[in-house]
Amino acid sequence: MQTVLHWFRRDLRLTDNNALNAAAAGGARVIPVYLASTWKGTHRWTGSPRQQFLCGCLASLARNLETIAGRLIIRDGSPTEVLPALARESGATAVHTNHDPDPHGKAVETALAARLARDGIAFRVFKDHALHEGDEVLKDDGQPYRVFTPYSKAWAKLPKPEPGSKPRALHTPDSIPSLPLPTPSRWGLAEFEGAVEPGERAARKRMDTFLSGPILAYAEHRNLPAGTTTSRLSQDLRFGLLSFRALYSRCIALARETPARERRGIETFINELVWREFYFQILHHAPEVLELEFNTKLRGLPWHDAPEAFERWCAGETGFPIVDAAMRQLLATGFMHNRTRMITAMFLTKDLHLDWRLGEQWFMQRLVDGEIASNNGGWQWSAGTGADAAPYFRIQNPWSQSARFDPEGAYIRQWIPELRDLPAERLHTAPAPGLRIHPRYPLPMVDHAREREVTLALFRADERTTLPR
Repeated sequence: MQTVLHWFRRDLRLTDNNALNAAAAGGARVIPVYLASTWKGTHRWTGSPRQQFLCGCLASLARNLETIAGRLIIRDGSPTEVLPALARESGATAVHTNHDPDPHGKAVETALAARLARDGIAFRVFKDHALHEGDEVLKDDGQPYRVFTPYSKAWAKLPKPEPGSKPRALHTPDSIPSLPLPTPSRWGLAEFEGAVEPGERAARKRMDTFLSGPILAYAEHRNLPAGTTTSRLSQDLRFGLLSFRALYSRCIALARETPARERRGIETFINELVWREFYFQILHHAPEVLELEFNTKLRGLPWHDAPEAFERWCAGETGFPIVDAAMRQLLATGFMHNRTRMITAMFLTKDLHLDWRLGEQWFMQRLVDGEIASNNGGWQWSAGTGADAAPYFRIQNPWSQSARFDPEGAYIRQWIPELRDLPAERLHTAPAPGLRIHPRYPLPMVDHAREREVTLALFRADERTTLPR
């Protein structure tokens, strides 16, 4: 019986897992392996909330594998050293894994392929994280799209892969030793209670709940941060607890059986899924966006150096209620609503004039659903420097955004207890200079109207851009 390694990465599920299904094809013995990180402390691209969620996902995956005669083998160390060694140890003739869309993951795949080839071990990499990868949606001249709308139209025309099933049995040998499952304490993580329930079963339940009704109101409610107005599936897609193919397929099936006048929510949700793949494409063709502005004309902007201002933003102590509510939600739960992600990002870059990279890193360290491509795309969109970004002169007013999207103040009161007794109009109105909204709440850090003019001057300086003024 042939033996194959399946390397789990960001595909922590059994159902409709392309690489895992291929590994198990023909009744092969499959050794599922996960390489645990050895990092401790702060890391640019992750943090305690996401790593704790990952621990729960791995524990769930291990239990699920046991139901199909599998065992999750935990090892640590470099993939280019550990996986070839495990293949030799187990007699595996092939290593299977699913593509990682991030630059680091791609580099590891290239190096691992070369290393395994020297040992005569096959390395097979499968598409799993997206319906269409970076080189599949291109313009007629072979160039990638830089604007979302034409990208989405081209994306929609391509045939979509159908979801698959799950393996019947993996036959993992009992003799393969494993390290213990990673735990938060192993990584020295501070306790964090805010994450949603981890694991494939919990993710499928969230999907079922959303598709059973809330998706129909998605277009109307998705910009309202109070309550549960979105799918809350972002962390499930990030860790591969859900198949993107299955989610899309179910949305399409639901749209077909829904009267045309009621489909707007489904169509709007699908459009958001396409944005996710658009940002994957940007990162695929322009990996430098992780360090530089996508818009080359806006590189070298003189961002301010104000560590204390950044710390107040991180802590939710800016004196702008909608900003502070969002930042405190992030700290408490590892989640932030998409509308308030835009509000807080624009406040950091357009009101405080701080580098978008600071905020991008902070979000990656605090978000359970932190997705490098989407997070970078969102930050550069808000800063006005990214692909199909908000023009630099589009500067959201936190006070009017608050009144528009949290008119009753429910979201603000939930996360800022010192403001719970104030009427809604007080929460959405800038106080007179020198006055506080509440004695126990800080003064606004800045005057939005004045900082808006500073931002316009910052972007116009030296004719950095050809956008209309």
